Amino acid sequence: MDLKLTSIEPSPAERAAVDGLLGPPAGAAALRAERGGSVLRAQRHRLLPALWALVERVGHISPEGLGYVARRLGVPPAEAYGVASFYAVLPLAPMPTAHVAHVCVDLSCRLAGERSAELRARLAADPDTTVVDSPCLGLCERAPAALVSTPGAPPQHRLEAAPRREVAQRGDASLVLLRRVDVVDPTDLDAYRAHGGYAALRRAFDIGPTEVLREVLDAGLVGRGGAAFPTGRKWQAVAAQPARPHHLVCNADESEPGTFKDRVLMEGDPFAVVEAMTIAGFATGCEHGWIYLRGEYPLAARRLQDAIDAARAKGLLGADVMGRGLSFDIEVFRGAGAYICGEETAIFNSIEGYRGEPRSKPPFPVEVGLFGRPTVVNNVETLVNVLPIVQFGAAAYRRVGTESSPGTKLFCLSGPLVRPGTYEVPFGTTLRELLALAGGVVDGRPVRAVLLGGAAGSFVGPDRLDLPLTFEDTRAAGTTVGSGVVIVFDDRADLLDAVGRIAAFFRDESCGQCVPCRVGTVRQEEALVRLTARRDALDVPGSTAGDLQLLRDVGRAMRDASICGLGQTAWNAVESAIDGLDVFGDSSPEEGTE
Repeated sequence: MDLKLTSIEPSPAERAAVDGLLGPPAGAAALRAERGGSVLRAQRHRLLPALWALVERVGHISPEGLGYVARRLGVPPAEAYGVASFYAVLPLAPMPTAHVAHVCVDLSCRLAGERSAELRARLAADPDTTVVDSPCLGLCERAPAALVSTPGAPPQHRLEAAPRREVAQRGDASLVLLRRVDVVDPTDLDAYRAHGGYAALRRAFDIGPTEVLREVLDAGLVGRGGAAFPTGRKWQAVAAQPARPHHLVCNADESEPGTFKDRVLMEGDPFAVVEAMTIAGFATGCEHGWIYLRGEYPLAARRLQDAIDAARAKGLLGADVMGRGLSFDIEVFRGAGAYICGEETAIFNSIEGYRGEPRSKPPFPVEVGLFGRPTVVNNVETLVNVLPIVQFGAAAYRRVGTESSPGTKLFCLSGPLVRPGTYEVPFGTTLRELLALAGGVVDGRPVRAVLLGGAAGSFVGPDRLDLPLTFEDTRAAGTTVGSGVVIVFDDRADLLDAVGRIAAFFRDESCGQCVPCRVGTVRQEEALVRLTARRDALDVPGSTAGDLQLLRDVGRAMRDASICGLGQTAWNAVESAIDGLDVFGDSSPEEGTE
C-alpha cells in the first residue's frame, strides 16, 4: 500500500462514514491550529472505531479512506496503516463480492465434519459471496457456524449456524448467573428490574464503596477469564490509587476457541453487565467504563448499546446515577479480530489507537493502565458475579461451591454432545456430571478426550472424568478450569488434527512482538505438520523423536520467556496431548531431558 496519503481524497461514502463518527471536519484554519496539538492527540482512541466505520460502509480500508482518517485524527499515516493491518477482520483491499462469509475453521466446527463442508459449499455456491476462513466465532454450541457481513448504511450481519439453543437449565432454581437468560426480554429494562435488576446497585449505594469492596473480597471471587486473580484485591488496589481518573474495562474480547459464555450473558442479560459495571465503578472510583467487545459479536454489540442507552435515559447511567451523586457512564468499543487483545494491557493499546500488543509489566494496570491511569480489568462473567455478592452478601455466596472455589461457574460445552451449550454449575461438580447435564455424547459413543480451558488449556483423557472442576483440583491434576471451555472428542476424532489446529491458531494470533512467541509458534506448527505427515506415511526429513524433542524445547522457551500469556500457554495443549494422550505413538522424552 502506498502510504503517501496526505493529498488523496476519499470517496463520498468513505467521507460520510468517517464524518458520521467523528463529526464534520473543522475549517482549514482550525485544522491548522489543531494539527500536532492536544485536541487531535486526545482523539487517537477513535482510530479503530473510524477504521470500523470505513469497513462497515464500503467493505474495506482504501488508501484514500485511511489517509482521510489519519488526517482527521492527526495520526501519522504509517502508524494508521500499522494499526489497520494488525487486525484480521479489517480488509485493506476490496472484496470481489457484495457479501463476505467468515466460516469458522476452529475446533468445535471442525468436529462438525460433513456439516461444516456442507455449510461452506452452500455459501460458496452464491456468486455474490466470498468465503474466507475464520478462527472461532464464539458460536461453538451452534457449530458449524459462519458470519456473513454486507457493508452499507447500515451494514448487515447474518449468522449461518444451527438453530439457537435455549439455556438447557432454564427454570433451574440453582441458576444464579443464567437465571434471566431466555426468561426475561433482554431488550426491556422494566422486565429486568421486575426480575431483581438494580437491587444490587441500590444495596451498593446503601452500604457504600468500602463495604462493597469488603463483600467482594470476602466472597473469594476470582477472575473467570483464566488467570483467577482475586477480584477484591484488584478493586482495592485501584480504589487506593491517588492518581485520577480511574478507568474500568470490561474484557469482552472472548476469542478463546470454544468459549462463548460471555456472549450468552451479553446477548441474554445485557442489563446485568451494565449494572455490574456501575457497581464496580462506584466501588473503585471510576467515572467511565469501557466494554471491549470482540468484533465478531454484532448481536451482543447491539444489545449492549441498547441497554446502555436505556439505562442512561432512566438515570441509571450518567452524571447522577439514581440521584445518588455517582457520575459513571459506559462506552462499547469493538475489537477487530485479534485474540491477543484479550490480554489486559493489549486492550489498553487497542483502545488508545495503537497496535494491540501487550505491554511489559510492571507497572501493573492497577497503577498505570488505560491512558496511563489506574485501571480495573474484569471479564463479563467475573463482573456479573458481583451482583449476587452485593445483593445477598459474601456469606450467602460462599455457601455454594467449595472453600477455595466459591460460587458457580459457567462452562461452555461443545463437540458431539446431545445438548451443547452454556451450563452453570457449582464449583466442585465433576467433569462426568457436567457432561451428563449435556446429555452425554451423541449415540452413546465413548469419550476419547476433553479439552479443558480452550486452546491455552490442556487435554484430559477419559480416566479424568471424575475430576472435580475447581481451581485447586484442576491445578493439582496439571490442568486448568481456564475460561470454562469443555470441548469433547469422541472415539472418531482426529486428535492430531486438533492439536495441529491449536498450533496454527497460536501462530496466526501471535502479535510478533517478542521472539520466543513469534518464532516459537511457527516452529511448533512446523514440527506438528511434519509429525502429521509421517503418521500419514509421507516421506519427510527428520525423525519423530527429534521433532517431539524440538516441541519440548520450543515449548519450554515460549513458556519461560514470552512477554504475555499467549506465548506462555501456546505449548500447554500440545504438551498434554503428547504426555497424556500419546497421539504420536511413543513420545517419551529422550534420555537426559525432563
